[in-house]
Amino acid sequence: MATGFLHHIGTFLLFASSILLLITTISAPVINDIGILKVKLTNGTDSHNSVVSFGTFGYCVLDVDSNGNDYCTKKHIGYNPAAIMSQIESTDFSTASEDTTKALTRVMILHPIACGVMFIAFLLALGAGLIGSFLAALVSGVSFIIAVVAMACDFALFGIIKNHVNGDGSGSHAYFSVGIWCILAATIAGFLGAVVVFVTCLSKRMHKKKTRSAVAEKGYVGGVRPAKRHFWQRRSRY
Repeated sequence: MATGFLHHIGTFLLFASSILLLITTISAPVINDIGILKVKLTNGTDSHNSVVSFGTFGYCVLDVDSNGNDYCTKKHIGYNPAAIMSQIESTDFSTASEDTTKALTRVMILHPIACGVMFIAFLLALGAGLIGSFLAALVSGVSFIIAVVAMACDFALFGIIKNHVNGDGSGSHAYFSVGIWCILAATIAGFLGAVVVFVTCLSKRMHKKKTRSAVAEKGYVGGVRPAKRHFWQRRSRY
């Protein structure tokens, strides 16, 4: 009973992890206001306050004009956030920083991959059988590794942008937003879910062995194995 309850908790954690990874995946420019990193610009007025929202497949500039219109790039793999901030705020980046951040944006393709793999682990865990639990633990472990790599690259990439923007004296303020905290929470939930599902898998296997052993013992009178007798000690029944 307890094993089944724990398995359901593990399954829920895998589902929650896949949803959190999905939120990071659909960040700007898919959903404009969801960003991994946001930069509040200094060109704000009483009527609008422009913000650059960097996401998985591009970026958006929110509230570009007084009408509240947003400007977003097309969705594509890889872009150049350093060059974007240099154009908007004249933030100075070294060649190494620009090349590094540009390369790391391509790694963000791991967001939807981790999301898909984690959701597959969730579906496998729904089976609740021994094989399903084992496969779910294995697949969720793979997804956890992918999510860790993606998260590390996200913090490295947008950490560089954040430090340069906040240190250039322009007055703009960069800060981590919903997307990066979602992938952090997803990584933790995915790890816990994988551990719980794996533990319940082992528990089910041990319970199954004990059940088989108990059934085998019932085949003997009184639940006790008869003493082994040599062939010359056995009397004929006739």
